[in-house]
Amino acid sequence: MLRWITAGESHGRELLAVLEGLPAGIPIALDEVQADLARRKLGHGRGGRMKFEQDELTLSSGVRHGFTIGSPLGIRIQNTEWPKWTEVMSPAPVDAEVFTTGRGTPLTRPRPGHADLVGMQKYGFTEARPALERASARETAARVALGAVAKKFLAELGIRTVSHTVSMGEVSLPVDAAWPVPEDVDRLDADPVRCIDPETSARMVARIDEIRKSGDTLGGVTEVLVYGLPPGLGSYVHWDRRLDSRLAGALMGIQAIKSVEVGDGLEATKRPGTVAHDPLYKVDGAIHRSSERAGGIEGGMTTGGILRVRTGMKPIATVPKALHTVDVATGKNATAHHQRSDVTAVPASGVVAEAMVALILADAVVEKFGGDSLREVQRNLRSYLDNIPESLRTDSALVNAETVTGDIDDTPMGDSLSEWRV
Repeated sequence: MLRWITAGESHGRELLAVLEGLPAGIPIALDEVQADLARRKLGHGRGGRMKFEQDELTLSSGVRHGFTIGSPLGIRIQNTEWPKWTEVMSPAPVDAEVFTTGRGTPLTRPRPGHADLVGMQKYGFTEARPALERASARETAARVALGAVAKKFLAELGIRTVSHTVSMGEVSLPVDAAWPVPEDVDRLDADPVRCIDPETSARMVARIDEIRKSGDTLGGVTEVLVYGLPPGLGSYVHWDRRLDSRLAGALMGIQAIKSVEVGDGLEATKRPGTVAHDPLYKVDGAIHRSSERAGGIEGGMTTGGILRVRTGMKPIATVPKALHTVDVATGKNATAHHQRSDVTAVPASGVVAEAMVALILADAVVEKFGGDSLREVQRNLRSYLDNIPESLRTDSALVNAETVTGDIDDTPMGDSLSEWRV
Protein backbone atom coordinates (compact mmCIF):
# COMPACT_ATOMS: atom_id res chain seq x y z
CA MET A 1 0.00 0.00 0.00
CA LEU A 2 0.96 3.62 -0.44
CA ARG A 3 0.94 6.05 2.45
CA TRP A 4 1.35 9.79 2.20
CA ILE A 5 1.37 12.69 4.60
CA THR A 6 2.03 16.41 4.38
CA ALA A 7 3.17 18.98 6.94
CA GLY A 8 3.68 22.72 7.05
CA GLU A 9 1.78 25.97 7.38
CA SER A 10 0.82 28.54 4.76
CA HIS A 11 3.37 31.12 5.97
CA GLY A 12 5.76 28.72 7.67
CA ARG A 13 9.27 27.96 6.46
CA GLU A 14 8.26 25.17 4.09
CA LEU A 15 5.85 22.41 3.18
CA LEU A 16 6.90 18.80 3.66
CA ALA A 17 5.52 15.71 1.93
CA VAL A 18 6.34 12.01 2.30
CA LEU A 19 5.18 9.17 0.03
CA GLU A 20 5.91 5.63 1.16
CA GLY A 21 5.39 2.39 -0.75
CA LEU A 22 6.42 3.35 -4.28
CA PRO A 23 8.19 0.59 -6.16
CA ALA A 24 11.80 1.11 -7.16
CA GLY A 25 12.74 2.00 -10.72
CA ILE A 26 10.19 4.73 -11.50
CA PRO A 27 11.88 7.55 -13.45
CA ILE A 28 11.45 10.85 -11.58
CA ALA A 29 12.72 14.20 -12.87
CA LEU A 30 12.64 17.27 -10.66
CA ASP A 31 11.50 19.51 -13.51
CA GLU A 32 8.44 17.29 -14.13
CA VAL A 33 7.29 17.68 -10.53
CA GLN A 34 8.05 21.40 -10.70
CA ALA A 35 5.93 21.65 -13.85
CA ASP A 36 2.88 20.29 -12.03
CA LEU A 37 3.42 22.81 -9.23
CA ALA A 38 3.38 25.54 -11.89
CA ARG A 39 0.10 24.12 -13.27
CA ARG A 40 -1.43 24.51 -9.79
CA LYS A 41 -1.03 28.30 -10.13
CA LEU A 42 -2.99 28.48 -13.38
CA GLY A 43 -6.35 30.09 -13.94
CA HIS A 44 -7.97 33.46 -14.49
CA GLY A 45 -9.05 34.88 -11.14
CA ARG A 46 -6.09 33.78 -9.06
CA GLY A 47 -4.73 36.09 -6.36
CA GLY A 48 -1.41 37.86 -5.85
CA ARG A 49 0.44 35.03 -4.13
CA MET A 50 0.46 32.93 -7.30
CA LYS A 51 2.51 35.64 -9.02
CA PHE A 52 5.47 35.54 -6.66
CA GLU A 53 5.39 32.15 -4.90
CA GLN A 54 8.31 30.23 -6.42
CA ASP A 55 7.51 26.78 -4.99
CA GLU A 56 11.22 26.01 -4.76
CA LEU A 57 11.34 22.23 -4.71
CA THR A 58 13.79 19.74 -3.21
CA LEU A 59 13.67 15.95 -3.51
CA SER A 60 15.08 15.01 -0.12
CA SER A 61 14.94 11.22 -0.24
CA GLY A 62 13.72 8.18 -2.11
CA VAL A 63 15.24 9.06 -5.50
CA ARG A 64 18.75 8.29 -6.71
CA HIS A 65 20.13 9.19 -10.12
CA GLY A 66 16.64 9.91 -11.45
CA PHE A 67 14.88 6.73 -10.25
CA THR A 68 12.92 5.80 -7.14
CA ILE A 69 14.75 3.35 -4.90
CA GLY A 70 11.84 1.90 -2.91
CA SER A 71 12.40 3.95 0.25
CA PRO A 72 10.08 6.77 1.38
CA LEU A 73 10.14 9.68 -1.03
CA GLY A 74 10.53 13.05 0.71
CA ILE A 75 9.76 16.44 -0.82
CA ARG A 76 10.32 19.95 0.54
CA ILE A 77 8.69 23.06 -0.92
CA GLN A 78 10.00 26.40 0.32
CA ASN A 79 7.55 29.22 1.09
CA THR A 80 8.81 32.37 -0.62
CA GLU A 81 7.18 34.65 1.97
CA TRP A 82 8.85 33.03 4.95
CA PRO A 83 11.34 35.91 5.56
CA LYS A 84 8.38 38.24 6.23
CA TRP A 85 6.85 35.81 8.73
CA THR A 86 9.82 34.56 10.73
CA GLU A 87 8.59 36.15 13.97
CA VAL A 88 4.84 35.63 13.58
CA MET A 89 5.35 31.96 12.67
CA SER A 90 8.45 31.33 14.76
CA PRO A 91 8.63 27.88 16.39
CA ALA A 92 10.36 29.54 19.37
CA PRO A 93 8.72 32.07 21.72
CA VAL A 94 8.95 35.74 20.64
CA ASP A 95 8.41 39.09 22.34
CA ALA A 96 4.80 39.97 23.05
CA GLU A 97 5.12 43.20 21.09
CA VAL A 98 5.20 41.16 17.87
CA PHE A 99 1.48 40.59 18.36
CA THR A 100 0.45 44.21 18.74
CA THR A 101 0.72 45.48 15.15
CA GLY A 102 0.96 44.38 11.53
CA ARG A 103 1.03 40.71 10.63
CA GLY A 104 1.15 39.67 14.26
CA THR A 105 -2.14 41.32 15.21
CA PRO A 106 -4.40 38.56 16.60
CA LEU A 107 -7.11 37.40 14.19
CA THR A 108 -10.14 37.48 16.46
CA ARG A 109 -12.80 38.02 13.77
CA PRO A 110 -13.24 34.50 12.29
CA ARG A 111 -14.22 34.21 8.63
CA PRO A 112 -17.47 32.34 7.90
CA GLY A 113 -16.90 29.28 5.73
CA HIS A 114 -13.32 28.76 6.97
CA ALA A 115 -11.83 26.61 9.70
CA ASP A 116 -11.28 29.73 11.83
CA LEU A 117 -14.00 29.56 14.49
CA VAL A 118 -14.34 25.79 14.82
CA GLY A 119 -10.55 25.44 14.83
CA MET A 120 -10.38 27.88 17.74
CA GLN A 121 -13.08 25.95 19.60
CA LYS A 122 -11.52 22.55 18.95
CA TYR A 123 -7.90 23.36 19.82
CA GLY A 124 -8.43 26.09 22.41
CA PHE A 125 -6.87 28.95 20.41
CA THR A 126 -7.70 32.55 21.29
CA GLU A 127 -7.21 33.67 17.68
CA ALA A 128 -7.58 32.08 14.24
CA ARG A 129 -3.96 32.23 13.02
CA PRO A 130 -2.89 28.73 14.17
CA ALA A 131 -5.96 27.18 12.51
CA LEU A 132 -6.01 29.07 9.23
CA GLU A 133 -2.28 28.55 8.60
CA ARG A 134 -2.69 24.78 8.35
CA ALA A 135 -6.23 24.80 6.92
CA SER A 136 -5.03 26.99 4.04
CA ALA A 137 -5.14 25.60 0.50
CA ARG A 138 -1.42 26.36 0.29
CA GLU A 139 -1.05 22.80 1.62
CA THR A 140 -2.26 21.45 -1.72
CA ALA A 141 1.11 22.30 -3.25
CA ALA A 142 2.54 19.35 -1.31
CA ARG A 143 -0.23 17.06 -2.56
CA VAL A 144 0.28 18.16 -6.15
CA ALA A 145 3.98 17.34 -5.85
CA LEU A 146 3.20 13.85 -4.56
CA GLY A 147 0.52 13.45 -7.22
CA ALA A 148 3.06 14.26 -9.94
CA VAL A 149 5.13 11.32 -8.73
CA ALA A 150 2.06 9.05 -8.64
CA LYS A 151 1.14 10.10 -12.20
CA LYS A 152 4.64 9.21 -13.36
CA PHE A 153 4.24 5.74 -11.87
CA LEU A 154 0.85 5.28 -13.54
CA ALA A 155 2.19 6.51 -16.88
CA GLU A 156 4.77 3.71 -16.82
CA LEU A 157 1.79 1.33 -16.77
CA GLY A 158 -0.02 3.08 -19.64
CA ILE A 159 -2.42 4.99 -17.35
CA ARG A 160 -2.79 8.71 -18.08
CA THR A 161 -4.87 11.53 -16.61
CA VAL A 162 -6.36 14.82 -17.75
CA SER A 163 -8.53 17.39 -15.95
CA HIS A 164 -10.65 20.28 -17.17
CA THR A 165 -13.13 22.89 -15.98
CA VAL A 166 -16.77 21.92 -16.50
CA SER A 167 -18.50 24.95 -15.00
CA MET A 168 -17.74 28.30 -13.43
CA GLY A 169 -20.69 29.52 -11.42
CA GLU A 170 -23.72 29.20 -13.69
CA VAL A 171 -21.60 29.07 -16.88
CA SER A 172 -21.23 25.44 -17.98
CA LEU A 173 -19.90 23.38 -20.84
CA PRO A 174 -22.55 22.17 -23.30
CA VAL A 175 -23.77 18.69 -22.37
CA ASP A 176 -22.52 17.34 -25.71
CA ALA A 177 -19.01 18.78 -25.36
CA ALA A 178 -16.22 16.32 -26.18
CA TRP A 179 -14.31 14.77 -23.32
CA PRO A 180 -10.66 15.83 -23.26
CA VAL A 181 -7.91 13.25 -23.73
CA PRO A 182 -4.38 13.26 -22.26
CA GLU A 183 -3.03 14.83 -25.43
CA ASP A 184 -5.14 17.92 -24.63
CA VAL A 185 -3.29 18.76 -21.39
CA ASP A 186 -1.05 21.46 -22.88
CA ARG A 187 -3.96 23.06 -24.72
CA LEU A 188 -6.05 23.06 -21.57
CA ASP A 189 -3.26 24.54 -19.48
CA ALA A 190 -2.90 27.34 -22.04
CA ASP A 191 -6.57 28.27 -21.67
CA PRO A 192 -7.29 30.94 -19.02
CA VAL A 193 -9.77 28.71 -17.17
CA ARG A 194 -8.59 25.28 -18.40
CA CYS A 195 -11.81 24.75 -20.41
CA ILE A 196 -11.92 22.52 -23.50
CA ASP A 197 -14.41 24.74 -25.35
CA PRO A 198 -13.12 28.23 -26.36
CA GLU A 199 -16.58 29.82 -26.46
CA THR A 200 -17.49 28.56 -23.00
CA SER A 201 -14.05 29.61 -21.74
CA ALA A 202 -14.64 33.19 -22.88
CA ARG A 203 -17.99 33.27 -21.04
CA MET A 204 -16.32 31.91 -17.90
CA VAL A 205 -13.62 34.58 -18.02
CA ALA A 206 -16.25 37.29 -18.42
CA ARG A 207 -18.16 35.94 -15.43
CA ILE A 208 -15.02 35.92 -13.27
CA ASP A 209 -14.37 39.55 -14.20
CA GLU A 210 -17.94 40.48 -13.23
CA ILE A 211 -17.56 38.76 -9.87
CA ARG A 212 -14.22 40.45 -9.22
CA LYS A 213 -15.69 43.90 -9.85
CA SER A 214 -18.54 43.18 -7.42
CA GLY A 215 -16.13 42.20 -4.63
CA ASP A 216 -17.28 38.59 -4.55
CA THR A 217 -15.94 35.07 -5.23
CA LEU A 218 -17.00 32.23 -7.53
CA GLY A 219 -17.14 28.43 -7.36
CA GLY A 220 -17.45 25.77 -10.02
CA VAL A 221 -16.92 22.17 -11.13
CA THR A 222 -13.91 20.35 -12.56
CA GLU A 223 -13.60 16.84 -13.96
CA VAL A 224 -10.74 14.33 -13.96
CA LEU A 225 -10.60 11.63 -16.64
CA VAL A 226 -8.26 8.64 -16.49
CA TYR A 227 -7.42 6.54 -19.55
CA GLY A 228 -5.79 3.12 -19.75
CA LEU A 229 -6.94 1.62 -16.45
CA PRO A 230 -7.24 -2.17 -16.19
CA PRO A 231 -10.49 -3.68 -14.89
CA GLY A 232 -10.63 -4.75 -11.27
CA LEU A 233 -8.91 -2.03 -9.24
CA GLY A 234 -10.74 -1.65 -5.94
CA SER A 235 -13.23 -4.17 -4.53
CA TYR A 236 -16.88 -4.63 -3.64
CA VAL A 237 -16.25 -6.57 -0.40
CA HIS A 238 -16.07 -3.64 2.07
CA TRP A 239 -17.07 0.02 1.95
CA ASP A 240 -13.51 1.21 2.48
CA ARG A 241 -12.13 -0.93 -0.34
CA ARG A 242 -14.56 0.35 -2.94
CA LEU A 243 -12.59 2.56 -5.32
CA ASP A 244 -15.37 5.13 -5.67
CA SER A 245 -15.47 5.44 -1.88
CA ARG A 246 -11.73 6.00 -1.72
CA LEU A 247 -11.79 8.53 -4.54
CA ALA A 248 -14.68 10.42 -2.98
CA GLY A 249 -12.93 10.65 0.37
CA ALA A 250 -9.68 11.87 -1.16
CA LEU A 251 -11.39 14.47 -3.32
CA MET A 252 -13.64 15.73 -0.53
CA GLY A 253 -10.47 16.23 1.49
CA ILE A 254 -9.38 19.03 -0.85
CA GLN A 255 -10.01 22.44 0.66
CA ALA A 256 -13.34 24.03 -0.41
CA ILE A 257 -14.59 20.92 -2.26
CA LYS A 258 -18.24 20.31 -1.38
CA SER A 259 -19.36 17.60 -3.82
CA VAL A 260 -18.01 14.60 -5.74
CA GLU A 261 -19.69 12.76 -8.63
CA VAL A 262 -18.61 9.60 -10.43
CA GLY A 263 -19.59 9.22 -14.07
CA ASP A 264 -22.88 10.92 -14.87
CA GLY A 265 -23.43 11.37 -11.14
CA LEU A 266 -26.54 13.35 -10.24
CA GLU A 267 -27.70 13.40 -13.84
CA ALA A 268 -28.11 9.62 -13.66
CA THR A 269 -30.59 10.02 -10.80
CA LYS A 270 -32.96 11.82 -13.17
CA ARG A 271 -33.14 8.93 -15.66
CA PRO A 272 -35.02 5.62 -15.62
CA GLY A 273 -32.90 2.54 -15.15
CA THR A 274 -33.11 1.53 -18.80
CA VAL A 275 -31.12 4.61 -19.83
CA ALA A 276 -28.97 5.09 -16.71
CA HIS A 277 -26.56 2.16 -17.13
CA ASP A 278 -24.06 0.78 -19.67
CA PRO A 279 -25.45 -2.29 -21.53
CA LEU A 280 -22.99 -5.00 -22.61
CA TYR A 281 -22.65 -6.56 -26.07
CA LYS A 282 -20.42 -9.31 -27.44
CA VAL A 283 -18.73 -8.08 -30.60
CA ASP A 284 -15.78 -9.70 -32.41
CA GLY A 285 -15.02 -11.95 -29.45
CA ALA A 286 -14.92 -9.21 -26.80
CA ILE A 287 -17.47 -7.66 -24.44
CA HIS A 288 -18.19 -4.01 -25.25
CA ARG A 289 -20.18 -1.35 -23.43
CA SER A 290 -22.56 0.82 -25.43
CA SER A 291 -21.96 3.88 -23.21
CA GLU A 292 -19.79 5.22 -20.37
CA ARG A 293 -22.44 6.51 -17.99
CA ALA A 294 -20.97 4.77 -14.93
CA GLY A 295 -17.73 6.70 -15.24
CA GLY A 296 -15.51 3.64 -15.42
CA ILE A 297 -16.51 2.21 -12.04
CA GLU A 298 -19.05 -0.53 -11.33
CA GLY A 299 -19.47 -2.18 -7.93
CA GLY A 300 -16.58 -0.17 -6.52
CA MET A 301 -14.14 -1.47 -9.17
CA THR A 302 -12.68 -0.09 -12.36
CA THR A 303 -14.28 -1.45 -15.52
CA GLY A 304 -11.34 -0.82 -17.83
CA GLY A 305 -13.18 2.11 -19.41
CA ILE A 306 -12.60 5.84 -18.96
CA LEU A 307 -12.76 6.80 -15.30
CA ARG A 308 -14.55 10.12 -14.75
CA VAL A 309 -14.92 11.98 -11.45
CA ARG A 310 -16.16 15.53 -10.88
CA THR A 311 -15.55 17.83 -7.93
CA GLY A 312 -17.63 20.85 -6.98
CA MET A 313 -15.74 23.74 -5.36
CA LYS A 314 -17.64 26.31 -3.30
CA PRO A 315 -16.90 30.02 -3.73
CA ILE A 316 -13.82 30.97 -1.73
CA ALA A 317 -14.86 31.97 1.77
CA THR A 318 -12.40 34.86 2.06
CA VAL A 319 -14.69 37.35 0.39
CA PRO A 320 -13.36 40.86 -0.45
CA LYS A 321 -16.80 42.20 0.48
CA ALA A 322 -16.26 40.92 4.01
CA LEU A 323 -18.98 38.76 5.58
CA HIS A 324 -20.57 39.42 8.95
CA THR A 325 -18.98 37.77 11.99
CA VAL A 326 -18.33 38.25 15.70
CA ASP A 327 -15.12 39.58 17.24
CA VAL A 328 -14.43 36.90 19.84
CA ALA A 329 -12.13 39.24 21.76
CA THR A 330 -14.84 41.85 22.36
CA GLY A 331 -18.01 39.81 21.86
CA LYS A 332 -19.33 42.44 19.46
CA ASN A 333 -20.67 42.08 15.93
CA ALA A 334 -18.06 42.82 13.29
CA THR A 335 -16.92 42.12 9.74
CA ALA A 336 -14.58 39.23 9.06
CA HIS A 337 -10.84 39.58 8.53
CA HIS A 338 -10.00 39.76 4.83
CA GLN A 339 -6.86 37.77 4.16
CA ARG A 340 -5.47 37.96 0.62
CA SER A 341 -7.36 35.51 -1.61
CA ASP A 342 -8.41 34.54 -5.13
CA VAL A 343 -11.64 35.42 -6.89
CA THR A 344 -11.76 31.75 -7.89
CA ALA A 345 -9.42 28.77 -7.76
CA VAL A 346 -11.63 26.38 -9.70
CA PRO A 347 -9.21 25.86 -12.65
CA ALA A 348 -6.39 25.03 -10.24
CA SER A 349 -8.63 22.73 -8.22
CA GLY A 350 -8.70 20.41 -11.23
CA VAL A 351 -4.92 20.04 -11.01
CA VAL A 352 -5.20 19.23 -7.30
CA ALA A 353 -7.98 16.72 -8.04
CA GLU A 354 -5.74 15.09 -10.66
CA ALA A 355 -3.09 14.61 -7.98
CA MET A 356 -5.48 13.03 -5.49
CA VAL A 357 -6.99 10.72 -8.11
CA ALA A 358 -3.49 9.65 -9.15
CA LEU A 359 -2.48 8.90 -5.56
CA ILE A 360 -5.60 6.78 -4.95
CA LEU A 361 -5.14 4.89 -8.23
CA ALA A 362 -1.43 4.33 -7.58
CA ASP A 363 -2.35 2.89 -4.18
CA ALA A 364 -4.97 0.64 -5.80
CA VAL A 365 -2.41 -0.55 -8.38
CA VAL A 366 0.12 -1.45 -5.68
CA GLU A 367 -2.60 -3.19 -3.67
CA LYS A 368 -3.78 -5.21 -6.67
CA PHE A 369 -0.49 -6.09 -8.38
CA GLY A 370 2.18 -5.78 -5.67
CA GLY A 371 5.82 -5.64 -6.58
CA ASP A 372 8.87 -3.94 -5.12
CA SER A 373 10.13 -2.73 -8.49
CA LEU A 374 8.45 -1.15 -11.48
CA ARG A 375 9.34 -4.13 -13.69
CA GLU A 376 7.71 -6.50 -11.21
CA VAL A 377 4.49 -4.42 -11.17
CA GLN A 378 4.48 -4.31 -14.99
CA ARG A 379 4.97 -8.08 -15.15
CA ASN A 380 2.18 -8.72 -12.65
CA LEU A 381 -0.20 -6.42 -14.54
CA ARG A 382 0.51 -8.20 -17.83
CA SER A 383 0.03 -11.59 -16.21
CA TYR A 384 -3.28 -10.54 -14.69
CA LEU A 385 -4.64 -9.27 -18.01
CA ASP A 386 -3.35 -12.32 -19.89
CA ASN A 387 -5.13 -14.63 -17.46
CA ILE A 388 -8.60 -13.13 -17.76
CA PRO A 389 -10.61 -15.86 -19.52
CA GLU A 390 -11.50 -15.19 -23.15
CA SER A 391 -15.20 -15.27 -22.30
CA LEU A 392 -14.78 -12.37 -19.85
CA ARG A 393 -12.47 -10.10 -21.82
CA THR A 394 -13.67 -6.57 -22.44
CA ASP A 395 -12.73 -3.89 -24.93
CA SER A 396 -12.74 -0.29 -23.77
CA ALA A 397 -14.10 0.89 -27.15
CA LEU A 398 -17.79 1.74 -27.18
CA VAL A 399 -20.12 -0.20 -29.46
CA ASN A 400 -23.14 1.22 -31.25
CA ALA A 401 -26.08 -0.88 -30.04
CA GLU A 402 -27.98 -0.15 -33.24
CA THR A 403 -25.44 -2.03 -35.35
CA VAL A 404 -25.25 -5.17 -33.20
CA THR A 405 -26.93 -8.26 -34.64
CA GLY A 406 -27.76 -11.51 -32.92
CA ASP A 407 -29.82 -12.64 -29.97
CA ILE A 408 -30.38 -9.49 -27.92
CA ASP A 409 -33.40 -8.12 -26.10
CA ASP A 410 -35.30 -5.02 -27.10
CA THR A 411 -34.77 -3.02 -23.93
CA PRO A 412 -34.67 0.73 -24.75
CA MET A 413 -31.05 1.76 -25.17
CA GLY A 414 -31.24 5.54 -25.18
CA ASP A 415 -28.97 7.55 -27.49
CA SER A 416 -26.78 6.12 -30.21
CA LEU A 417 -23.01 5.97 -29.98
CA SER A 418 -22.66 8.93 -32.33
CA GLU A 419 -24.24 11.12 -29.67
CA TRP A 420 -21.97 9.98 -26.84
CA ARG A 421 -19.16 12.28 -25.79
CA VAL A 422 -16.11 10.27 -26.83
